[in-house]
Amino acid sequence: MVDGDEVTAAAARIAGQVRPVVLAPAAERLWFALEFLQHTGTFKARGALNFTAAHREAGALPEAGIAIASGGNAGLACAWAAGRVGVPATVFVPENAPRVKVERLRALGATVRPAGREYAEAAEAARSFVAETGALASHAYDHPLIAAGAGTLLPEILAARPSVRTVVVAVGGGGLFAGVAAAAAEHGVRVVAVEPEHCRALNAALAAGEPVDVTVDSVAADALGARRVSATAAGFVRQPHVTSVLVTDDAILASRRRLWEDHRLVVEPGAATALAALDSGAYPTGPDEEVCVVLCGANTDPADPDLQRPAAPPRGAHGTGTAPALS
Repeated sequence: MVDGDEVTAAAARIAGQVRPVVLAPAAERLWFALEFLQHTGTFKARGALNFTAAHREAGALPEAGIAIASGGNAGLACAWAAGRVGVPATVFVPENAPRVKVERLRALGATVRPAGREYAEAAEAARSFVAETGALASHAYDHPLIAAGAGTLLPEILAARPSVRTVVVAVGGGGLFAGVAAAAAEHGVRVVAVEPEHCRALNAALAAGEPVDVTVDSVAADALGARRVSATAAGFVRQPHVTSVLVTDDAILASRRRLWEDHRLVVEPGAATALAALDSGAYPTGPDEEVCVVLCGANTDPADPDLQRPAAPPRGAHGTGTAPALS
C-alpha cells in the first residue's frame, strides 16, 4: 500500500528533475492540470524517475538495464528515466500500439519489442525477457515506487491552488490513481476515478471486492487498457474520499474534441476520459465545489480525424464551453 510518506519521499527524490504541474483556468471553479506538459508527454515520468532513482541509490541497476511492458506512455517514461542514468531500456508494446508512441520510444533510444494485442501479452513477454537477461523489471503502474512518484502531482496541485477540493483522474491500471489517492487522503481532497465503460478494471474491483480481470475495448485502451487493476488501487477505491465513475467512448471523444475546439488543447483519449466525467454528467459537481481535472497525456496524432468532428454540448455543471481559450 502506498501512503503519504512514500509520496513525500518520492517528491524529494525527483525534485528539480520533473516539470512542476501547470494549472490553467477552464471555467468557474474548474481547473485543468496540464500534466501532458511533463517530460515524455505524460505524468508517468514522475513514477519512472522515482523508480530509477531509488534503484540507483540502492546500487541495483543491472547492466542489462530496465525492461517494461507498456501501451506506450509508461515505456516512454521508462526510456527517458533510464537514459538519465545511462542504462538501456527494453520496452514491450502491444502490436497495435500507436505509431506516434513507438516512434518516440525509438527516438529516446529504447529497444522496442512488439508482443501480442493487449498489454497483458506484452507484460508476459517482458517477464520472460527479465528472466533470461537479468534486466530490472519495471511496471507500467503496479509498483509502490511508480505509484508514489505519480502521487507527487497532488501536492503540486494543492500548492498552486489550495482551494481545490476534488481532483479528477483517468484510471487504467491504477498507478496515478493510487498515488493521488494516497496523497489526497492526508489533505481532505476527494478523488474521482474515471474509466471507460469497457476498460473498467478499477470499477470492477470495487464491485467484486478484489482485483478481477476485465475485457479491454475502448478508444482509450492504448493508455487505459489494463486487464486488471493493481491491488493497491483496489484498496484505495473503497476509501470514503474516492468516487468511481464510468463514461462512454462517445463521451470521451466528445470531451477530447471540446478540449481542442474550446481550449486548443490536443490530448490523447485517455486524458480526455477524466474531463468526460464532468462533461457527461457522470460526476455531478456541487455548486461550490472547486475541481481540478488532470489532463494526463498528449502522446497522440494532432491530425487524428476524430478531432475534426464537432463536439456535443457538455452536460456537466462545469462543462459550459464558455471559458476563453487558454493562451
